[in-house]
Amino acid sequence: MDREMMDQLVGKTIRVDRGGPESRIGKLLAVFEDYFVLLTESDGVVYYKTNHVRSVTESSKDILNFGLKVPGKLDFKTADNFHKLLESIRFQWVKINRGGSESLEGVLSDANKHYASLIVNDEVVRFSMKHIRNISYGLKVKKPKKDDSEESNNGEDNDDNEDNE
Repeated sequence: MDREMMDQLVGKTIRVDRGGPESRIGKLLAVFEDYFVLLTESDGVVYYKTNHVRSVTESSKDILNFGLKVPGKLDFKTADNFHKLLESIRFQWVKINRGGSESLEGVLSDANKHYASLIVNDEVVRFSMKHIRNISYGLKVKKPKKDDSEESNNGEDNDDNEDNE
């Protein structure tokens, strides 16, 4: 995907790819040299390598369903390029690729220009950099409850329970 075109979509809700295990709908947060940052409802912040994205869809009627409100100060990792991004999230629990047989979760232990290493149980798995389509490291935004007043009442009830003990 062309960076100039992607820059025009920052702040909008888009669909990455038309279908398949890597397809997601989310809010485009930022675009960098060879990747972009997408906030999704189910996976949180996902970093997509642009050379693996086949299509980006923007609804002309703004009807793509995105059920999260983006916090004003969402603090997510950024770097000039994808390799530096991986270096900045070393030792984090990550998920590489969203679905399919090449999806894997573990602790990112190393990253260089050729591969990224994940510790998965008792194994060290090395992913070729050219086969990493996207990565996330656990940063998620919680979906607000439908009725906030119930949530605050529950908090008050819990305080009462503590006094009774």
